[in-house]
Amino acid sequence: MTSQPTLFDMDEPPWEVDDQAEHLVATVIFPSGPAQQFDYAVPDELRPVLQAGARVRVPFGKGNRHLQGYCVQLETRPVGRTRLKFITEVIDQRSLLSPAMLRLTKWIADYYLCDWGTVLEAVLPAGVRSGAGLRPVKLLSLCPEALAKTDRSALPAKQVAVLHALASAGGPMTPTDLARAARCTQAPINALRRKGLIRSVVSRAQRFAVQPPPPELSEPQLELSEDQRRALDAILAALHGRQHRTILIHGVTGSGKTEVYIRVIKEVVRFGRQAIVLVPEISLTPQTVDRFRARFGDVAVLHSHLTDAERHFHWQRIAEGRVPVVVGARSAVFAPTPHLGLIVLDEEHENSFKQESAPRYHAREVALARAKAENVPLVLGSATPSLDSWYRAKSGQYLLVEMPRRVLGRPLPLVGTIDLRCESQTQATRGAISRQLHCAIAEALRDGGQVILLLNRRGYSTHIQCSRCGHSVRCPYCDIALTHHRVEEVALCHYCDYRIATPTACPKCQFTGIRFSGLGTQRLEAELRARFPNVACLRMDTD
Repeated sequence: MTSQPTLFDMDEPPWEVDDQAEHLVATVIFPSGPAQQFDYAVPDELRPVLQAGARVRVPFGKGNRHLQGYCVQLETRPVGRTRLKFITEVIDQRSLLSPAMLRLTKWIADYYLCDWGTVLEAVLPAGVRSGAGLRPVKLLSLCPEALAKTDRSALPAKQVAVLHALASAGGPMTPTDLARAARCTQAPINALRRKGLIRSVVSRAQRFAVQPPPPELSEPQLELSEDQRRALDAILAALHGRQHRTILIHGVTGSGKTEVYIRVIKEVVRFGRQAIVLVPEISLTPQTVDRFRARFGDVAVLHSHLTDAERHFHWQRIAEGRVPVVVGARSAVFAPTPHLGLIVLDEEHENSFKQESAPRYHAREVALARAKAENVPLVLGSATPSLDSWYRAKSGQYLLVEMPRRVLGRPLPLVGTIDLRCESQTQATRGAISRQLHCAIAEALRDGGQVILLLNRRGYSTHIQCSRCGHSVRCPYCDIALTHHRVEEVALCHYCDYRIATPTACPKCQFTGIRFSGLGTQRLEAELRARFPNVACLRMDTD
């Protein structure tokens, strides 16, 4: 049966067919400027090299000015009548951010209400983005097409030795390394390059040499206490079950929490996986690092004092899976570990785990989100857990493990709380040092010991007030009380550094009986020198 002819052609016009065709579309985020996501078409020549997590250069706006952004998603889909601009250049030959890290950065942007691009810039160190520490290196490799057409028997013996050494290497070599392997000069190598049998490519390589791991120290196998064994078993149960579990270790100082961490990390490394250990910046001492290196050899240490080149060097080795243990401050939570098996957060109550500048985040919450997403255990340790972690443990969200005793049954130091209200009512004690403290200092000095007094107030007096009208001297910008510094004879704001000369009369009523109250480190130092004149006293603060 023949179809009835029509007056119109029923075939779809070519422009409608093109609208229905699928295209490879890249979603791009910019680190600054507009916060929304933008779609770009991927040209055919860039399809083999573009990956999600790499940086790209794209035209933007009516003027098509070129901006650098992050490709966060690749998707093949029809674009309809939308005319997409094409990506101009792929900056990174391989992805800098894994799919798991992209999801984590998106979570941070949503949870902490900040731009996704700002988070991506914070996760990638500046040294990684700029390629710090890389230098151009000439790499030589064999040219199979030319070798197939060449009779090797007609080549000189030195050139044959060069070809054999390059083929045995299993990969590209620098001219210096190739000459050393073939035991020849550069002349045979240059001759082979002129014949087209060896080709050279200029690449960028790290200028840092990988140091061999130090030999493990001969530490005796420590016998775990009952509390340590119970904590270790709880973590290993989650580890062997290949499930996420957050374990809060509430252990007193000296209970052996670090040894528990090391035992668990050893099990993680035995399975070929990696571990991240987060510690406060103040705890990242050489002793802490040496203890981990003594047990695991090759350990990457990430902290704020690294140069861009050093940070890029460690980042590269972590991303390649060559470092089993990463130890660092809060930014180490973003370490690009491809085989993550455990995250440890020591002293989890510390405020230094909070990032104060944009993007503002708490490393503990980010570690929890990452551990959940990658299905690995998270271990939190503290002698004084934060209130929210303690609540989550008590409500069953975390597994609580108590370690109330110190190793080897060592006693805890004696702590005394002195009621200074009672001290101020007696005529025998005047000043900042109570009778009990004075006796304890004298006894320690008599025994040849040293004394440390901690006071979280700088200056001499923390408050300047008129005793007649009650007016207090305050900072006009920050609206906080100025602190009297007796050495410089100034009244100083500790927030904005606003300063004035120490007032001798009330600025409001001109009454001369102005009162200086409150205790600072300068005043405490003066009192110590008066009470113990023959003892050396040193004040350590930012002044």
